[in-house]
Amino acid sequence: MKEVKLVIVSFLALILAVGCQEEDPILDAIIVPSNLSVATEVSMDGSGIVMFTANADNAITYTFRFNDGDVQVSPNGTVTKRFTRVGLNTYDYSVVASGTGGVSSSASFQVSVESDFSDFQATELLSGGDLNDEGEVVSPASKTWYLAAVEPGHLGVGATFAFLPDQFWFPAFFSASPFERCEDDISSCFCDDEFTFSLNAAGDLTYEQDNKGATFFNANHQDVVGGNAGEDACFDFDTSGVSSVSLAPTTVDWTQVPDPAFSSRGTVMNFTNDGFMGYYISTSSYEILEITNNFMHVRAIDGNDPNLAWYLKFSTTPVDQQGNDGGGSEDSFDTLVFSQEFDVDGAPDPAIWNYDLGTGNNGWGNGESQYYTDRPENIRIEDGVLKITAQAESFSGSDYTSSRIQTYQKFEFQYGRVDARAKLPTGGGTWPAIWMLGADFETNIWPAAGEIDIMEHVGNQQDQIFGSTHDPFNSGGDARSVETTVEGASDDFHVYSVIWTETNITFLVDDVEFGTLTNDTNRPFDKDFFLIMNVAMGGNFGGNIDPAFTSSTMEVDYIRVYQ
Repeated sequence: MKEVKLVIVSFLALILAVGCQEEDPILDAIIVPSNLSVATEVSMDGSGIVMFTANADNAITYTFRFNDGDVQVSPNGTVTKRFTRVGLNTYDYSVVASGTGGVSSSASFQVSVESDFSDFQATELLSGGDLNDEGEVVSPASKTWYLAAVEPGHLGVGATFAFLPDQFWFPAFFSASPFERCEDDISSCFCDDEFTFSLNAAGDLTYEQDNKGATFFNANHQDVVGGNAGEDACFDFDTSGVSSVSLAPTTVDWTQVPDPAFSSRGTVMNFTNDGFMGYYISTSSYEILEITNNFMHVRAIDGNDPNLAWYLKFSTTPVDQQGNDGGGSEDSFDTLVFSQEFDVDGAPDPAIWNYDLGTGNNGWGNGESQYYTDRPENIRIEDGVLKITAQAESFSGSDYTSSRIQTYQKFEFQYGRVDARAKLPTGGGTWPAIWMLGADFETNIWPAAGEIDIMEHVGNQQDQIFGSTHDPFNSGGDARSVETTVEGASDDFHVYSVIWTETNITFLVDDVEFGTLTNDTNRPFDKDFFLIMNVAMGGNFGGNIDPAFTSSTMEVDYIRVYQ
């Protein structure tokens, strides 16, 4: 009996063995992809766009690796990339063709691309670096940005043109109030991110976000982390790694905007490696609406909903150092009531600006040496900026000419915030000013009318910026004044601001407060004032004029008033 059982067991084992062998799948042959080639279609319009089409025998997917760190995967072998280095440049890239069983083959290639789009200034402002006129790096640098939580609308959402063409240019659906989304647990991670842009010696612009281990996700984009909170919320999400940044022209037609107060710089930042800016909306492209040394406003199209446009504001001041009052004022002025963008070449708009001509009373009461004219040699709009030029020349009995414009009886206002983005002239004796005068000055003679100097600078004290008020109690050399140092005031644009309320007059440069003067009922700062811009020469504040002085210009990018 023992022998019979042994035979039966052996027979069953044989049957099972044969059955298992018949059920084993037949493995596909593993063949390494071969004959890898890439065809390129280079745009000829200067946009820098190239379409790559890879092909290889026995390949099932393709990975493109570009020398700026960008990696793109395509099953069909076709990808599109924009190259932004200005001029005709040759770029290295490689392609990996992957086949079955994990085998692959690769090859390196080159492509020559010509791009004529540039925004060197945006690169400088983003990174703090310095480029020459040809885009070559003079000084590499890095700059860290933070959410501008103190700003109204630091997070906002509106429509795109395709969805609502009559309101696509502003956050019509939602605009956050100062520090909103920063003070509750579910969204607190939104306000502690750090965003660093770096420019290296080779001219490459990169971006890195430090989110302290958590990212603030839009409610409709949480599938990336397997979340479903039903509302915007923080999730653990690793954003480590460096993204390359390429700059490209906008595709939005901003000429469709009926309100000149809203515009765009026209430059789009594209991040590689799925880089994003703080608020996760499944996009890596952000259009720069406005940027200064210390402030940036961007717009991005929702990656899941092409009808939505999101808005974000950033500052170089950490959130915990941003005052809850918006820079020293108890009032938040966020409604734009006046804007001069100086986008049309020629003379300043006569519907807005008047000229003060001649030498005034004793050099406009300050012993100044210039003769103010309305000639284009002294004042013109060119290349998107207002240029007021002081120059040495004999003219109507004076040794210097310049220009001075004002808005008397054309635009006057009481209380608000004034922002003027300007680059200042240089040279001993120059005295540029952006200021305001009481609108009753003809009957209420200065200093009784009151004067608020938003920005004054003198070439004999290069890089010192003054903010002052004049009134019957403090005028002339006894004016109340605050000052700060702005390195490169004559080399770079800065935003000079005043916040004027019933109780305070606060002065700022690049949104950073540098002094506050009190306002009270005894002083004449409770009525309408008008705007003035000029460049004087010499006088009791400008001081001695350099004998070698020939000419210098104050450039004003814009001046805006908010209430």
